[in-house]
Amino acid sequence: MGKKLYVGNLSYKVTEDDLKKKFGEVGECVSANIVMDKFSGQSRGFGFVEMASDELAQEAIKKLNNVALYGRGIVVNEAKPQTDRKGPRRQGGGFKGHRSF
Repeated sequence: MGKKLYVGNLSYKVTEDDLKKKFGEVGECVSANIVMDKFSGQSRGFGFVEMASDELAQEAIKKLNNVALYGRGIVVNEAKPQTDRKGPRRQGGGFKGHRSF
């Protein structure tokens, strides 16, 4: 089973094909996904890559962390499961507790 990696500090110009090609230089890259803003459709500046093995994932972290891609040093780490993320998500908005004077 492959290992999923978080890739951050991405230029908005980077495509999923760019990521697959870059990580493919290390070894077999199973998939690449860039997270997009659901309203604007623009990249949120990070994504995920899945390598074919844990060994290739560790190699990719060593070789590609802080390597320039479209002029920005990318951040490569092991992806954390969604349940491990810190803190509650903010919800709502509006004017709760707003007072009129």
